[in-house]
Amino acid sequence: MSGYNDLGEMTARGGAAREVELIARVARHDRRAFEELYGLYHRRLARFLTRLTRRYELAEEIINDTFWVVWRGARDFRGDSQPSTWILGIAYRKARNAFRSAARERARENLETSDLPLSSEEPARAEELRDWLGAALSELPVEQRLAVELCYELGHSCEEIATIMGCPVNTVKTRLFHARAKLQKLLPELAGGARRRDAS
Repeated sequence: MSGYNDLGEMTARGGAAREVELIARVARHDRRAFEELYGLYHRRLARFLTRLTRRYELAEEIINDTFWVVWRGARDFRGDSQPSTWILGIAYRKARNAFRSAARERARENLETSDLPLSSEEPARAEELRDWLGAALSELPVEQRLAVELCYELGHSCEEIATIMGCPVNTVKTRLFHARAKLQKLLPELAGGARRRDAS
């Protein structure tokens, strides 16, 4: 069993070393290295961001903004953290700002968001649960929402999330605690509301 763990760790280290090499090449404006790095992270970032907003165009905008910073700032990467932590830190800041701007815009225009209502059609149970979770997540403050996704969707430790978010580890733990408490309250309410609509 330990052999599998050692192999996994070696693979992870090899992947990180490759990403460090790609970032060094991007710093020299190597477009092929940039395309490879983009390919490595696009799906991961898209999955992370579309769980937070169902506006795909906003998710793509955040990804593009993130990689514009990577392209311009690659020479600033010193290797003090994992490449994934550095790139996700950029994405976190871009997402936080974009979500706040979008929330202000919705409040100004007084429009209903497309990601809050549940579908009136009867979805499969798994899809329905994802809808409830998406609706509940959208009710959380931005920092809590991002912490939940970094932890449970992308599997980062509290220490890694603290580096990504630029805050103390205890702040991450507090955000996760409050997020879990709110989700435990919101999910049953959403489920009850869906059942009442189905019965009517």
